[in-house]
Amino acid sequence: MNTNNLLDQYKQLSIVLKIIVINTLIFLIVYLGSFFFKLPPSIFVSWFVLPTSFLEIVFQPWSFVTYAFLHAGFWHLFWNMYLLYWFGLFTLNLFTSKRFLTIYLLGAINGGLFYVLAYNFFPVFNNISSNLMGASAAVLAIVIFIATYTPEAMVRIFTFRIKLWQIGLVMVLLDLLQLPSSGNAGGLIAHMGGAIFGYVYAIQLKKGNDIGIWFENLIDTLVNLFKSNKHKHFKQVHKTKQTATKKTKRNPTNNHQIKIDLILDKIGKSGYDSLTKAEKDFLFKAGKD
Repeated sequence: MNTNNLLDQYKQLSIVLKIIVINTLIFLIVYLGSFFFKLPPSIFVSWFVLPTSFLEIVFQPWSFVTYAFLHAGFWHLFWNMYLLYWFGLFTLNLFTSKRFLTIYLLGAINGGLFYVLAYNFFPVFNNISSNLMGASAAVLAIVIFIATYTPEAMVRIFTFRIKLWQIGLVMVLLDLLQLPSSGNAGGLIAHMGGAIFGYVYAIQLKKGNDIGIWFENLIDTLVNLFKSNKHKHFKQVHKTKQTATKKTKRNPTNNHQIKIDLILDKIGKSGYDSLTKAEKDFLFKAGKD
């Protein structure tokens, strides 16, 4: 199998699986590199973990995002990716890939902010130097977001049927109870930062306020900038046709979004199981667009 085939297969994956692949590859690169070169893993990740010092952050601001793609060990990676897979697929059944990515990345950033502020303002962390790594804040943002947006939706765990809000509540309470004695208080505070962001995002979205739209627009800008540099000549040739296409598709797009909003309202009131098969199929297809 050549590289082009692998890239083509990667492009066909959902955004959830793409993030899992990226996290796994980075983990393998770091730990295999550490093994073959007989170097500690910290050598490979020092510029990408999130430090607590404001001065260090000034010189590596990207670490507010990159820390969420690094993991301290196999089980750290495994459980984060396991939760991301199941709750990520659930989220993609209702929302677009772009919104999923927005929740994931902003959840990571918010978790990082909570972590840095805690280490700099809470006396319990005085004279303690630490670095943050792991996708837990981003993953918990996804979990709490979907548990808040569709609280009555049910999932089956072995022979039990449990509501999403119950799962979210248990996960948050477990983190809070472990704070004083876990030895990872900073990491757990980052989890709370991600969870709070997911909760606020869902609550505001149910009220009709999309607090992540600015980030989605930023993603669009960056993607279009990359595409314009890569296909600049092609875009100039077809500029008129693209404008005409947008005009002809305006009404169908609006109707499509209205239908999505009506289904999401139904989920918010009665849970995911209240949907008909046709409505579930429609949301599944919409999530792939």
